[in-house]
Amino acid sequence: MTSSKDLPIPDYDHLLLSDIEHRLKGLDAGSVDRLLEHERAYAARPAAIVLLEQRRAQLREDPGAEPSPGEGPDPAAPRVDQVGQHPSPHQASPQTQGPPQNPPSQGVPTNPAQPRR
Repeated sequence: MTSSKDLPIPDYDHLLLSDIEHRLKGLDAGSVDRLLEHERAYAARPAAIVLLEQRRAQLREDPGAEPSPGEGPDPAAPRVDQVGQHPSPHQASPQTQGPPQNPPSQGVPTNPAQPRR
């Protein structure tokens, strides 16, 4: 069995399927086989197994489906461990908040059964 440290894709266990699919394009058949073995032994995600099997079949059956070394994730995109650490360009502030609103006529929003005074 392959440990997560020996996998050809760093942080493989924490990636979304779309990221895995994109990164598979740069791997050879042996690397895909190692990922498939790891996936079956640990997470066993059906969609990931199908994705890996399809890529393995492409590499073995089609001589033109060689790995593409130039393809990979966007280097500017945040990694999984960085999500939530970058400030959003659309953060709320007093300048961007909406106008104050009155509570609905049927009661206080935090307790609709209690009438307003």
